[in-house]
Amino acid sequence: MEYPKVKIDLNKIEHNVKVIVNLCKKNDIKVAGVTKVFCANPKITQAYIDGGIDYLADSRIENLINLRNFNIPKIMLRLPMISEVEKVVEYADISLNSEIETIKALSRKAMEKGKIHKVILMIDLGDLREGFYNREDLYSSIEEMLKLKGVKVIGIGTNLTCYGGVIPDEINLKRLMEIGRTIENKYNIKLEIISGGNSSHIHLLLKDKKIEGINNLRLGESLVLGRETAYGERIDNTYEDAFNLIMEIIEVKEKPSVPIGEIGMDAFGKVPTFIDKGIRKRIICAIGRQDIELDTIIPIDRGISILGASSDHLILDGTDSDKDYRVGDKVSFRLTYAGILRAMTSEYVKKDIN
Repeated sequence: MEYPKVKIDLNKIEHNVKVIVNLCKKNDIKVAGVTKVFCANPKITQAYIDGGIDYLADSRIENLINLRNFNIPKIMLRLPMISEVEKVVEYADISLNSEIETIKALSRKAMEKGKIHKVILMIDLGDLREGFYNREDLYSSIEEMLKLKGVKVIGIGTNLTCYGGVIPDEINLKRLMEIGRTIENKYNIKLEIISGGNSSHIHLLLKDKKIEGINNLRLGESLVLGRETAYGERIDNTYEDAFNLIMEIIEVKEKPSVPIGEIGMDAFGKVPTFIDKGIRKRIICAIGRQDIELDTIIPIDRGISILGASSDHLILDGTDSDKDYRVGDKVSFRLTYAGILRAMTSEYVKKDIN
């Protein structure tokens, strides 16, 4: 097997999905499994489905196209660009929306294709990413939308934590429910979906704080890493190591811990600083910032520390390790959610899926 590679354990992923889907089902919540973190890889997607998710969800239309052969409802997570509405109508059953002009474009394209495209209207509850913030804007858009023939409002949703870090709680989610009831009463429609956010919502379920009426969550990190994202707490009986990054050592040398000479900018335009620890065992691995960010990888060998990286070289300190690393040896790392995303997106990192 070539290196660097991400080693992926499908059994652990499926186990995580089953645990979290069961938790959600106890609270009458259906799960949209977010596939973007692993670029909608079909083998991992199948593990999601085998684990019991109800929808597939992705923010990139390219990934939804790759998921077209899976017979399960698909959700476009990122607000559609008008330039891609034809593909959204073709490859997504549902899309999240907050702009009436985009919804009109979806309607026109859906009518051309003889389809009804389903829409979840996003509500901004204060995290300040996507969604209607002004109620009048929301209601006037619904009034326009109800006149359109190619689209159907099936629900409302919100996004919390991803941008502003706002924690989902009983106060802001009850506001979402109140908006939903107002829409149903005002326009005499039944909302099938009230989507209460992402993996940050899980902390409420773990504390038995069910928000009555929330019946959908869009989950990614909790499924692949077994953690809720409001406070970063582990979820019992789940795995955090379904994805491991393995890289090969290409140099091992005893060297000073501080560069010799005048210090200027590094390859990324920053002036680095160093602590003098004397002569240390420096290990170089064949991977770099083109593939990973340093704060998204965690050495499994606790005796190793990360010193830095260029585009193509990762520099480690192996002085405190009990292992006598040599050229050709492999070093393994756990990954954060962002680390999985970067490594899976890089075509230079191989994927070993079992």
